[in-house]
Amino acid sequence: MEDYKLKWNRCLEKIRSNIGDERFRVWFSKVEAHDFKENKLVLLVPSRFFMEKFEDDFYNILRMAIHSEFGPNVHLAYDYYVIEGDKNSKVAIQSPEHSHLLKSKIEQQFGNKPIENREQMFDSQLNSALNFENYCVGRSNKLPFTIAEHIANHPEKPDFNPFFLFGNVGVGKTHLIQAIGIRIKERNPRARVLFVTMRQFQNLYANATIKKEIPEFINWFQSMDAILFDDLQELSNKTGTADALFPIFNHLHQNNKKLIFTCDRPPMELDGIADRLIDRFKWGITEPLENPDYELRRNILQFKSKRNGLDLSDDIIDMIAKSSNGSVRELEGIVMGLYTRSITENTPITISLAEKVISHLVKKVEKKSVNFDMIVENTAEYYRLNPDAIFSKSRLRDIADARQMIMYLCKKHTSLSSPAIGAKLNRKHATVLHGISAVSDRLEVSKELSDAVAAIEKSMLG
Repeated sequence: MEDYKLKWNRCLEKIRSNIGDERFRVWFSKVEAHDFKENKLVLLVPSRFFMEKFEDDFYNILRMAIHSEFGPNVHLAYDYYVIEGDKNSKVAIQSPEHSHLLKSKIEQQFGNKPIENREQMFDSQLNSALNFENYCVGRSNKLPFTIAEHIANHPEKPDFNPFFLFGNVGVGKTHLIQAIGIRIKERNPRARVLFVTMRQFQNLYANATIKKEIPEFINWFQSMDAILFDDLQELSNKTGTADALFPIFNHLHQNNKKLIFTCDRPPMELDGIADRLIDRFKWGITEPLENPDYELRRNILQFKSKRNGLDLSDDIIDMIAKSSNGSVRELEGIVMGLYTRSITENTPITISLAEKVISHLVKKVEKKSVNFDMIVENTAEYYRLNPDAIFSKSRLRDIADARQMIMYLCKKHTSLSSPAIGAKLNRKHATVLHGISAVSDRLEVSKELSDAVAAIEKSMLG
């Protein structure tokens, strides 16, 4: 088999895992890689209708899969037979609309065409599979789900605007905000809803800067009814991009348009973002999305296994749920691992097979979580101080040393930003930076200080 056909087969597996077996069977089971020359991939589809379906509904998943296997700058074209099986009736679709460079459609909106023509190219960047119906709900995520559904069902209301959702990688933040956008579009197809990663937003801003189109860039985003910004932490230390986001935020908020953000931390812990923007994130509601609890992990495993045509016993689901306390993404990886191994090894799914898959995906020893209170408690104990003294205005040597030690350990072991550490200790940002630097510089030359750090870390981490 030619190399490009092998690559296409791997693309198909990626597509199947994203859209589910039923939709895959209907739309992709009869699609073949027909040719690949000069960086152009030609797909043989059953009819022109399939091509139109791919362009309208499956463009993003096709782009993701093909880029991962064939690399960037790949052109996509389609062939189909007017008469099935008759090669003489083949039609090659070579028009500019459909023999195009595979790239994000949001990038196309700021591509070679003038900005005033972007309206007709508008694409919401929503993945239809990431809807509320495919989102598993349990005690650990009930509140953020309820807020998200309220926003989606009542976008005309000013409640929860902006909605700031934060949590670890893979817990379902992107899925939940995409579900909001999909529901809004289902209820009002004319609504201008846009999902955009902060990395995409930065790239578009950079292109607009080069072309001297900043006003047009801002105006276009201000025309939205709802914007779903993903991975806000990417905005850190991007002053120019943040300056462009500020008027967009103000305009949309003033006009009761929806602003939704995901991030890996709460607003006050973001470094390198102006206070005026941080303050605006607090105008609405900030809600954590926790790692799934045991009940929710079971629900996710049952849902994902049925979607992939797997019949997992209760014993296997229980074992996986107890073995993994990680993200939704980790659970999806385990289900897909079971699916592929059962097929490639032609064996039934057993406890033994599940344990084998888990051993490759789940860390056996989880690093003990460290937080600010633990650091204060253990540092105060080491220096034989009352913890309250650390928060006082005292500049006594032992208290000052303990305070700097806390600053250093917080920076090393937590995701707290320097301003957040300062806020907790009632100290200025500059004081925290000085304290962290002072401990770091002395560690290389002071065995006493090095021993102190080691002793406090041992008491915290065990």
